[in-house]
Amino acid sequence: MAPARIVLAGAHGHGRHHLRQLHLLSDSGVAELAGICDVRPVEVGFGSPRQSSDLRELIAKTGAEITIICTPIHTHADLAVAALHAGSHVLLEKPPAATPEAHRKIAAAVAETGLACQVGFQSLGSAAIPALRELIASGGIGRVRGIGGAGAWERPASYFTRSAWSGRRRLDGADVVDGALTNPFAHAVATALALVDGPIADIETELYRANTIESDDTSCVRIRLDDGLVLTVAVSLCAPERHEPYLVVHGDAGRATLVYTQDSVRVELPDGSVTTTVYDRTDLLDNLLDHVRTGTPLLVPLARTERFTQVLDAVRLAPEPQPIAERHQEVERDGEGAVVRRVLPGVAGLTARSAERLALYSELDVPWTRVELLAGDRPVARYETRPDLPVTDSPRPYLHLVRTLGGVEVTEVRPEDHVHHLGAGVAIADLGGANFWGGRTYVRDQGPTWLDDHGVQRHVAFSRLDDGGFVEQLEWIGPGGRLMAREERAVTVRPLQDAWALDFAFTLTNLTGAPLEINSSATKGRAGAGYGGFFWRAPGTSTARTTVPGDERAVHGSRDRWVAMSGTDPDGRDWTLVFAQDGDDPWFVRVEEYPGVGQALAWDRPLIVEDTLTRRVVTAVIDGRLDATAAGSVAGELLR
Repeated sequence: MAPARIVLAGAHGHGRHHLRQLHLLSDSGVAELAGICDVRPVEVGFGSPRQSSDLRELIAKTGAEITIICTPIHTHADLAVAALHAGSHVLLEKPPAATPEAHRKIAAAVAETGLACQVGFQSLGSAAIPALRELIASGGIGRVRGIGGAGAWERPASYFTRSAWSGRRRLDGADVVDGALTNPFAHAVATALALVDGPIADIETELYRANTIESDDTSCVRIRLDDGLVLTVAVSLCAPERHEPYLVVHGDAGRATLVYTQDSVRVELPDGSVTTTVYDRTDLLDNLLDHVRTGTPLLVPLARTERFTQVLDAVRLAPEPQPIAERHQEVERDGEGAVVRRVLPGVAGLTARSAERLALYSELDVPWTRVELLAGDRPVARYETRPDLPVTDSPRPYLHLVRTLGGVEVTEVRPEDHVHHLGAGVAIADLGGANFWGGRTYVRDQGPTWLDDHGVQRHVAFSRLDDGGFVEQLEWIGPGGRLMAREERAVTVRPLQDAWALDFAFTLTNLTGAPLEINSSATKGRAGAGYGGFFWRAPGTSTARTTVPGDERAVHGSRDRWVAMSGTDPDGRDWTLVFAQDGDDPWFVRVEEYPGVGQALAWDRPLIVEDTLTRRVVTAVIDGRLDATAAGSVAGELLR
């Protein structure tokens, strides 16, 4: 049989692995490297392959039966389709596509041409996969409750700059999705999915980055199938050394651990018996050659990777990776101070805990999963970006566990009197007809009414995040998923003498294409209920609550530059909050019913937002009680 004529698209980077394999196949007479498609010339060292940057033309001129595509992720779909329509079978490197749409585009070409597309998840060529599937199906380790995956590798900073698309989520407007879960550890996700059948019901992602990149270098995912089975994969490229990635299948009568890079399966049973078996692996190019020559079934046809692409899409659509503060890292630098690599101490053990407990990083009490603000070296607040809340609370990011330097907590989240009050943040009762405050909506001549009108503030990304504050991008999404506004929120911790201040500013940009009307309960007939804008919910457990420069009746609705509230916590410790605004909105103040202070953007008439709305409130967080004179003096310092 004549050697199979093969074209390689993408001969640099991982493409060199394919060149080495093709050299061996060429020496054995099984295959011939007929052509190389690359934007740069390639020194091959064997044969005389034709070289071109036009894949379709190259296939036509060489008569290639098989094309290996080992190019940047976002180019996979177009090149695979071009190769198939040119009459060539395809070995497509993983991940197969950057979006479900691109995946479907390749699938359509496969169906139209009747040619094969094998996806390069090499771990799925292992005989360990069917063996472990059989063990699960036979009940050999009892009823399986979940599969946990873990992987921790070391990567230098140069790894993320090795190409224009490395460490990127998108490039020149195209989705790339080059993250730890979707590229280097894509095999962990694909292999976990290959062990079980059934559609995916839900996907949770957590993406983090220690390196100064766009994508994630440390991340985890939890996949729930329709039958309730849970799969988790936790990985990092910031370990001090390489740890072989593995999957552990948790059964109620034993467990099985697959080290997929070594094709080994370790089975442990309750009687103490342990067996380890190393399985053979079939090379996916060899399998594709057999398929083309004899009809041998493909090991990893494109259709087998559809669920993986679902997971990749969840990563693609997830909020931007959260930066990990440098205080949680060990940073290695060269003699000129440039970063050589970043290490997260204990991250290999962390991935192992995730695999054991089927838990996400945020559920394992990992400090760097929290956004924590510091005054000096003292933690004074946390910020929740993705709260798990019912839609009736109008879910939104918020500050909580805000405390004085003396440790007195001065915020409250979901109190019994108003469960939709969430620490300190931004909430608007009626933005263009959508409830971004939570709870019931006030309806004129009817009163508070439960409506299906709640919106969500979705965290998108931090453009800056450090111990002293952050700049955040958010989307305001109304009922039915309508994107209504985009917000930039800037929060900064500022030192004061024996205290600290929270500088909170936000700019809301109207995306509706028409004037956006802000209303409140007051504009609909409930006098005095003009709440909406920046809002701070103080603890309802505090006693002896007071306000200055006047009592609640005097400060509620006032347009003064500042207002202050004081209280006493259950341990008898006094606190004071001094709020100063960079504007003249009326203050919304509650003391007797519950303690809360905020802006009233729509006090007695609607506020129309044509393009943007910008507001800023600076809050001094102080131990002890301040009288009007002292509070006024503090307020004078806040907006300087």
